Amino acid sequence: MTDPSRLPSDVDLEKASAARCYDYYLGGSHNFEVDRELARKVESRVPHVKPLAQDNRAFLRRAVRYCLRRGIRQFLDIGSGIPTVGNVHEIAQGLDPEARVLYVDNEPVAVAHSRTILADNDRADVVQADLADSDGILGSEQAARLLDPERPIAVMMVALFHFVPDSARPAEILRSYHEWMAPGSFLGFSHVTSDHYPELLQSIIDLYADSSNPVTSRSHDEIRELLTDFELVDPGLVYVPEWRPDTEEDRWQDPARSLVYGAVGHKV
Repeated sequence: MTDPSRLPSDVDLEKASAARCYDYYLGGSHNFEVDRELARKVESRVPHVKPLAQDNRAFLRRAVRYCLRRGIRQFLDIGSGIPTVGNVHEIAQGLDPEARVLYVDNEPVAVAHSRTILADNDRADVVQADLADSDGILGSEQAARLLDPERPIAVMMVALFHFVPDSARPAEILRSYHEWMAPGSFLGFSHVTSDHYPELLQSIIDLYADSSNPVTSRSHDEIRELLTDFELVDPGLVYVPEWRPDTEEDRWQDPARSLVYGAVGHKV
C-alpha cells in the first residue's frame, strides 16, 4: 500500500477518494484505509463492484482500440485515475510507439504515481487539473507538447461525469471539449445509471455522499442528451458489457447489472 509519509502535500486523507477506491476495486495498491473502508462498505452492498469496475476498464480498452483502428494516434484521458495494467498509453503505444497520450486527474496520488510511471516516456505525460478547467488543461505546456488540436484526437471520459453534479453544468463542460476537438475526433464515455437496478446504485450514491467525489446518477435519456453533439458509433449508448465485446464471455448474462452505460461518439 502507498506510504502516507511520501504523499504530495495536497492529499486529503480524511475523505475517501473515488480514484483510490477505483484503484482498490481493480486490485491496485495506491489506496489508504479511508478508501478501503468505503470500498468494503460498497462491496457489502454491491458484491460485484470489483467485476463492475473491471468491466468498465475493459470498455476503456475496447474504445481505445476502436479509435486506433480508425487512425487516431493522440489521446486525452481525463479522469484517468491511478495507472493500472491496460492504461491508454500501454494500449496505444503497443500498437504504435509514436502515439501520444496526455492523462488528466485532480487526485494528487493518481497524478504523482502517473508521473513516476511516465518518467521515461517522452510521448506521454500527466496534468493535475479539474475536468471543468478545460482552458487550463488544453492550454497546458503538456498539451502543447503532446497534442495537435488540428488533428483528430480521442478524448476519454470514462466513469467521470457521474462525479459532476447538475449544478456544475456538465453539458457546458462537455461542449467546451467538443468545440476544441478537430473534426474526425472521438469521445469515449461511460456513466453510472439507476435505470434498471436503482437500489444497487442508490447504495453507491449513499456511501459516496461524504467522500471527496459524490455520485450523480443519470438515466439513459439524460446521458444521451449530454452526448448530443456527437454522432454515436454502433451500437450507440448501451451497457458497457454490450459495447463491442471481444468475446461472448465479455457480454454479461444481465448487462444492466454493470450499472454503467458506455458509448463512443464521433465528431463529424
